[in-house]
Amino acid sequence: MKTVRKRMKLSKFKFKLPEELIAQYPARHRDESRLMFVNRETGDIEHHIFKDVLDFFQENDLFIFNDTKVFPARLYGNKEKTGANIEVFLLRELNREMRLWDVLVEPARKIRIGNKLYFGEDESLVAEVIDNTTSRGRTLRFLFDGTHEEFKKTLYTLGETPLPKEIHRPAEPEDEERFQTIFAKHEGAVAVPAAGIHFSRELMKRMEIKGIQTAFITSHMSLGNFRDIDVEDLTKHKMDSEQLIINAETAEIVNKAHDEGRNICAVGSTVMRALTSVVGTEGKIKEFEGWTNKFIFPPYEFTTANALITNFHLPYSTLLMMATAFGDYDHIMHAYEVAIKEKYRFGAYGDAMLIK
Repeated sequence: MKTVRKRMKLSKFKFKLPEELIAQYPARHRDESRLMFVNRETGDIEHHIFKDVLDFFQENDLFIFNDTKVFPARLYGNKEKTGANIEVFLLRELNREMRLWDVLVEPARKIRIGNKLYFGEDESLVAEVIDNTTSRGRTLRFLFDGTHEEFKKTLYTLGETPLPKEIHRPAEPEDEERFQTIFAKHEGAVAVPAAGIHFSRELMKRMEIKGIQTAFITSHMSLGNFRDIDVEDLTKHKMDSEQLIINAETAEIVNKAHDEGRNICAVGSTVMRALTSVVGTEGKIKEFEGWTNKFIFPPYEFTTANALITNFHLPYSTLLMMATAFGDYDHIMHAYEVAIKEKYRFGAYGDAMLIK
């Protein structure tokens, strides 16, 4: 096993993706994206509409969703004195009382410790750079008189939906709703768990009528899922940590389904990674609140979920590596060839794949 793992190189995840296949806008209706079904044992492929996904499951099967909520993480402002335009991407709140945030700044080379940054047309929000943590990362202290609730409201009013870099347009009002799942509950993500955005209220109601069970974990998606990998040997890549919460109720639901041999479908790579981060003996998971930096690539043995819904991902991405680990490298890379030929849409707003 270890010998095979060493051979799985970054270059194995290269493929030519036509720019026009990267979705710039969501499908008109959430559940009407296309759905490719891939049989993980045989590699057989079928083409469907996403709302057909329930046809592959039966009563008492279990779908596990990520209920993280995306916040408006992208801010535009100006540097003091020079007035230079800067973009600040909020990553996470470090200290509520001191209003400290971990952020990325572009262009990073112009920003130094002690610089003040101004946001809003009336410069109503000011931040001071107090630390340089990486080549692009910074710690900002926001200077604000008022309650934490007033501060967050001001911050989020000035922020915009953090569309990924492959979407080459500014965020629009529609994105505020569509770059979010309908079951988003716990704020903390800077990227949407894309597999979940295909689920409409109508589809969730049909799931309920069919008797399919649901459970929720919270995994706050970070930019680490999309960060470029700069090593050829994947065993040397380190993922960014993400906050993960799995409550006792979800653990009990998942373990009962596993014991009874029912289908367990992970809706999205973050859910699958969460399950593998907390799994114990015999495929059982446990209650958990903490952080995970689990990086999954082929070969990998999955013991909890036996189905995965995921979008079509970009070349070299860690999300693609997860899909190939679950669905078999050759099967999934062939499926991607078919997807390109059939003009499936890629990326966060793209089409979906069910691997089962």
